[in-house]
This record gives sequence, structure tokens and C-alpha cells, in this order.
Amino acid sequence: MKQLMLLVLLLGSWRAGAQQAPALTARLGAVSLTFALGPDGRPNYRVQHGTRPVVNTSRLGVALADGQGFDGPLELVDSEIKNVDETWQPVWGEEKQIRNHYQQLTVRLRQPAAHGRRLDVVFRVFADGVGFRYEWPAQPRLQYFTVTDELTEFNLPANHQAFWIPGDYDSNEYVYQTTRLSAVNTTAITPIQRKAAPTTVQTPLLLKSDDGLYVSLHEAALLNYPALMLQVNPQTFGLSAHLVPDAVGNKAYLQAPEHTPWRTIVVSDKAPELLASRLILNLNEPSKIADPSWIKPHKFVGVWWEMHVNRASWNYADSSNLKLAGTNWQGLKPNGRHGANTRNVKRYIDFAARHGIEGVLVEGWNVGWEDWAGNWKEEVFDFVTPYPDFSVTELQQYAAARNVQLIMHHETSGAVTNYERRLDQALGFMQQHGYAAVKTGYVGRIIPRGEFHDGQWMVNHYTRTAEQMARRRIMVDMHEAVRPTGLHRTYPNWLASEAARGNEFNAWSEGNPPEHETILPFTRLMGGPMDYTPGIFRIKLESWNPARNQGKQVHTTLAKQLALYVTLYSPLQMAADLPEAYEKHLDAFQFIKDVAVDWDETRIVAAEPGDYVTIARRAKGRNEWFVGAITDEQARRQPLKLDFLSPGTQYLATIYADGKDAHWQQNPESYRIRQQKVDHRSVLNLQLAPGGGAAISIKPISAR
Repeated sequence: MKQLMLLVLLLGSWRAGAQQAPALTARLGAVSLTFALGPDGRPNYRVQHGTRPVVNTSRLGVALADGQGFDGPLELVDSEIKNVDETWQPVWGEEKQIRNHYQQLTVRLRQPAAHGRRLDVVFRVFADGVGFRYEWPAQPRLQYFTVTDELTEFNLPANHQAFWIPGDYDSNEYVYQTTRLSAVNTTAITPIQRKAAPTTVQTPLLLKSDDGLYVSLHEAALLNYPALMLQVNPQTFGLSAHLVPDAVGNKAYLQAPEHTPWRTIVVSDKAPELLASRLILNLNEPSKIADPSWIKPHKFVGVWWEMHVNRASWNYADSSNLKLAGTNWQGLKPNGRHGANTRNVKRYIDFAARHGIEGVLVEGWNVGWEDWAGNWKEEVFDFVTPYPDFSVTELQQYAAARNVQLIMHHETSGAVTNYERRLDQALGFMQQHGYAAVKTGYVGRIIPRGEFHDGQWMVNHYTRTAEQMARRRIMVDMHEAVRPTGLHRTYPNWLASEAARGNEFNAWSEGNPPEHETILPFTRLMGGPMDYTPGIFRIKLESWNPARNQGKQVHTTLAKQLALYVTLYSPLQMAADLPEAYEKHLDAFQFIKDVAVDWDETRIVAAEPGDYVTIARRAKGRNEWFVGAITDEQARRQPLKLDFLSPGTQYLATIYADGKDAHWQQNPESYRIRQQKVDHRSVLNLQLAPGGGAAISIKPISAR
């Protein structure tokens, strides 16, 4: 269904200094947006939810290198309002179909006659928020231009509670802080790579007002532009745009016609509704892949976690100072710990085949890992040469015979120029040897030297990579890339990204606090799926390597690890632990085998950032539901109404719960499994241990 109403308001040219231009408003439901030119000709906007202010009057504008930017005075030429109400079906996702309903206000502006350059500001008002962007139409007086700053502001009405991580030009892998806006300061936080100013934070930024309004600030459709961060004014509670710079300090190089990404404001007075928002997805363009039938959401195991827990190594030898060209890789002395060897990979393939897991990821298969990190070195990997103990052809045939798909790994070590030179050959190698998916990595400082992970150059690289892989029918999971902004609608082969602090941090740092996974859906996952790598069953890590893992553990219960498959959405889900860890708990592993990764329906049952999240999802094409419930460090009782089930159908619920004595720190592997018959009138009472959770599969009895 699509309804379109177009109204063009020809207003003439309202000049600054003459009669002030009238304010323009767009609204849908409780959300309203008002645009105006101030007495000085500077454009501004404000947003309300009912009678409550969401964003007070805030500046708009873009500064250019030639000093003739769009920061005022400007003239209002005309405006246009249209209404759109349509539905579309994602290739994969959390729902079978998505409604895209908004009122659009386009404001056409012009610099005073001496310059006459034109700028459009396009607002889309949804029932759950606002998106807006700057657009430069084709015009004779503006063709090539350099953005030095974006002047967008989000002036907040009060000292909200904020859930934030530092603005780092290269990394999102931080623990979330929960403070008032007035207390935002990153000085005491150790930088992962390159932090911005002490009061700069990353998006998505979650805010909660004292009267219960939830606001998420982020962006959508990040293309050909640097990532948006926010500079916090602790005194006024105003936020201003901070764009990631390039190697010479500029922000973006553009050519008209062009536009920025959408700036997004998602708002609700109910936390679950914030998580149900599809505003960011709706602001992205439809899929560019005409035939997406080859794109397959899937689960996988892999040679990965054993390196993190110091059971194995990525590198084949313990040599150093090696050059990619000229090294006799066959002549290196093996260290005896190399994980990606043919025999070990077969072990994972056999495990995947026995349990119906579609894929096996292998990291460390290719030469170059001996001195790959920390050297700002360009020629690190060639992406096609295996170590002597890794047989590409033998493993390809072995996996294919067992209906298992090997997953490629391309770590770049930040040497992106090297990767781009070799990418065509690397993808050809993948196709030659039957690889349909790849995990990329960008650990370390970026080459071209001086560029950042989240700057315009790298943003364009990620897009080019997704496009090039789509042409070869290859799916991709990007790690250490810029945080998502809904581009998986446009490039559905871009299945997932990392771009946050994942499960791996539990293995080699102070770990992720138990509240971490209750914050991620409200922050990082607002932009798109995350490859969090859940499913760790051996919670205490010391037994893998007592000398190096002393005191290390995952900061959840085992049952919570199961629940994460539902609460942290991704069409690409890893069963991240080693096969021997699962072999000891095959009853619990059954949930990982059963849980879907593609969905027809999602219900946010209960949620409060930093405290708890409970989500129910219906599997694609089946009347089977899966539920995940998680809590922070506090024990919690979570009632679960099953009113989302089909009336008249009886189901069997299998409940994977924390044991009575479970505790994330003291007894994390205690769990219990029980079954009971349920229908749409049933209510389950889930008892979540500290740092714990519950996972439930609900299947029609008639289908068993």
C-alpha cells in the first residue's frame, strides 16, 4: 500500500533582515518537527513528543573550506510536504515486512544573491522519531567542495541520563558509561586508539529523561561521509556534531549533487518501543542486489576462541621481522600451537556436521601472522597463501562432503591499501575454493597512514568492499569497521559487523560487566546486527591455560549465553566455544542448534537499558518462537505472557534457565532445563540469577 500526497508551498524568497520566514512544521502521531530561520538567517529546528520537548531549538548548517558555507544567513526559497505510507520486505531481518510511514518536509534554502548557492534540508517525521539530512542539488556555483565542519546541534532540554562510550576515531570497543550529561568526561578512560576531545561521545547515544522519555541519537545510511560523533556541553546539555577528520584535518570531499547521511532521533516514552523502531532501516535505500537468493543467514563454529583463551595461536611460527615477499614460509620452524591446521579444522567440520551447524570459520590459515600487529606495516598478508600445515583443497573437499561451508578470514592489520590491491585476487581464490562468506578485520592503525577507521576514506572502503563482494555473490561480516547505520537493507550481503565490545573481551581484559548486554540493544544494535560471538559454555577460562588465564572468566551465566542468541540480533551467529566445551553440555547446546537466525516477527516483551531485556521472536516461515531474557548483576523475576502465540494451538516450551544456585561469578555454569505445555493464555515466571538469563524454544506440539 502506498499513499502519496504532495503539497508545494511557493513562498518566494524570505530574506534575512527582511520579513522573517514563517516556521514550517511536519508531524506524525505524537512527534512533531518545526523548522525556522532565526532573525539572523540561520536555520534551526526543534522536535517534540506530544507536549514534551525532545530537542530544543538547535542550529543547522555545514561549513565549507572556501568560507562560503551554509551556516547563515540563508533565504527560504520554498518548501514541500509529502506523506508516504508503504511496506517492504527485507531480504532477512527481525520481521517479515516493515512499514515505512512518514511525513516529509523539504526546505529549500539559498545563500544571499551575491553567492546564490543552494541547500535543501530534508526532514522525515515518523511516529517514533525524526530523520533529516542536507542535500546539495546540481548547481553551477557549487560543484566540488570540501566540508570542514558540520554545525548540526541537538540541544537537550535537561540533564538526561546518558549511556555512552568515548568518541574514538578508530574504535567502538569500550565499556558503556552511565552518567548524567553534565558528568560526561572521557579523560580517565584509557584510549583504545585515537580518542577525540574529553567530552566527545560516540553514537548511537541513548538518553533517558527524568520523566521517562527515551531518546536515541545516531545516523542512517552513512555513505561517502565521515562518522558522526557528538560533542557534549556539560553546562547547557547541548550536543553538537563532531565529524571524524581525515589525514589533513578535513571532514569530507563532495561533488554536487550530493547529500549527507541522515541524522536520526528515535524517541518513545516506552523503552521496548525504542527497540522496536525501524526508523533507521527505513531511511536507507532498498537493496541493490536484484537476486538475493544466494544470501543465507546461518550459524557457524570456528577456530577462533581457542586462540583467545591461549589454547592455540594464529601464527604458525614464533619468528619475527618477516617480510611477506621473500620469506620461505615452508622453511619456518612450527611452534606446535598453530590452531588453523588441517587436522584441527577437520575436528570443527566434524562437529558442525554432527549438529547441523552450517559453517566453520578458520582464522590464522594464511601466512603473515608472525608480526602482523602493531607495526603499521603495509605488506602483511596476501590472502591466498596458506601455512604449510593448512591444506586448502583437502579441507574444501572434506567440508563439502559433509555439507559444511568453510568461512574465509581476511585480517588486514589496518593495511587497507594492501587489501584493496589484492582484493580481486583474494575473492577469486575464495570462489575457486568454494568459500561463500568472509569475515574481514581491521585491527591496528590504518594505511593510508593518517586515516581513521571512521573517516570518509574508510567509510567508502567498507562500501566498496560490500559492493565488490556482492558482485561475486559473497557474504561479509566486518570486524573493527565503522558502526552500522542500516546499510544492511541496501547491501544485504553485509550480514553483520562487530563495531562494539564483543564477547572476546572477556578472555583478555577485565571483561564486560553483566549489564553490558542489556545496554547494547539500546545503543550499538540500533544501527544494525552485531557479531557478538555468544555461546561460551566454559565460563571460567583458567582451565584452558592456567598460566595465562588466571582469574579470567566470562561475566555471565551459561543460560545467559543462550539467551543472547535472541536478545542480540544477527543473521550470522557463532557458537563461539570449543567443541569439547559443548560436548559436556549437549542438552544445553540443543538450544543453539534449534534457535533461528532469520525471523518473521519480533516482540520486545520487556526492556530497561542497563537492567534487563526480554525478547520473543518467531522463526522465518515457521510457527516456532524463541525467547531470550537477560539481566544485569541483579537477580530478577521476569513474568512472561505468551499472548503472542497463535490462539487454539498447543505448544511445548523448553526452558533453559539458571540453576537455583547460579551466579555469574560464583556458579556460572549452573543451569536447568524443563519442559511444559503452553498456549497463548500461559504465563511463565522466569527467575534470572545475577548476571543470568533464560532461553526458551516454543514449538507447536502437532509439529513434533
